[in-house]
Amino acid sequence: MCRPTHFEVSYEINPWMDVTRETDNARAVRQWETLRDTYLAWGHTVELIDPLPGLPDMVYAANGATVVDGLVYSARFRYPERGAEGPAYQKWFADAGFVTHTAAEVNEGEGDILLVGDTFLGGTGFRTDREAHAELARLTGREVITLELVDPRFYHLDTALAVIDSDPAHPLVAYFPPAFSPASQRVLAERYPDAILATEADAVALGLNAVSDGRRVVVAPAAVDLARELAERGFEPHPVDTTELLKGGGGAKCCTLEIRA
Repeated sequence: MCRPTHFEVSYEINPWMDVTRETDNARAVRQWETLRDTYLAWGHTVELIDPLPGLPDMVYAANGATVVDGLVYSARFRYPERGAEGPAYQKWFADAGFVTHTAAEVNEGEGDILLVGDTFLGGTGFRTDREAHAELARLTGREVITLELVDPRFYHLDTALAVIDSDPAHPLVAYFPPAFSPASQRVLAERYPDAILATEADAVALGLNAVSDGRRVVVAPAAVDLARELAERGFEPHPVDTTELLKGGGGAKCCTLEIRA
């Protein structure tokens, strides 16, 4: 995670960003601290990367890399405003002793790359190139299923789909079907017939930008339909407010990069 010390909306690279809308940095920090403290209370370890001046979106740590089996696939950002984040996160992992791979293809880390069981789901359409999915498959030896995003509000896969249970025997995802192309909707329906289908109200609250440890799920407070469905499926929804960080286009998942050592 990365403390939003320098968080502000000083440019516009997604539909959520509006430079004329005031941001409250102190409120963003308080919301981030609540999210961090939630993970700590659950017994998880939280590693921190130092925020760098001039990188207001560095708080969205999920975009910084993809980590699996101790291997780090670096991010290579679409927009120059965020370009320096990829090397910063890669250096942190290298300094921590991880093996890192510098991406040749444009990708935005776990924003568009989600692991479900043994399989990666790879988003494309706005921020990550399809070629990055092939690069990731070669690097990890894992299957990567390409999913095309078509609604600019859901510019990253982790805004349109949440991994609720990554158990290879019983994987569960939640997603908003209209965020995907018809072909990708068919792939998801075939692959995950028991998936939770989110409402538009859930989706526009960035409710699918959720974080699950397989039992407890951090969700946006406004995603009430999703929270109810999670509870009915036997999970524990935990609303955590990240509405200030939503002004930059991110929620709980965007702020959380999972380290799979």
